Amino acid sequence: MDTAKRLYETTFIVNASLDDPQVETVIGRVQEAITKNGGSVSAVNKWGRKRLSYPINKKTNGFYVNLEFEATGTVIAPLERSFQLDEMVLRHLTIALDRRAIKARAAAAVPAPAQPEPAPVTTREPLFTEQAEEKKR
Repeated sequence: MDTAKRLYETTFIVNASLDDPQVETVIGRVQEAITKNGGSVSAVNKWGRKRLSYPINKKTNGFYVNLEFEATGTVIAPLERSFQLDEMVLRHLTIALDRRAIKARAAAAVPAPAQPEPAPVTTREPLFTEQAEEKKR
């Protein structure tokens, strides 16, 4: 039995013909399936309605959702089963993130060091006024 928690990412496509509250309900059911089985959702990324590359069940548009969660391996089977039973989910994909992907994501999240602001440049008067002042002396 796998008791170590790992970082997972699941992306699924919801039928775009649903209203926004109905899409939120589907997302809530997926989150509930994860938390009910001992996982914890760390991020919900709603990519929105997009045109599909090819028709799926005669649908040409879908609402894309990406979830990042931490869980044991035992959570994946019930999650996949809930995706298969839900008629509103057109496609789904769940992957376990490896160490390199986690490091790359952490490195991308670190902001670049702040560049110091350039020192203010003192402006000089044009040369012709300095020459004119010298002639006056």
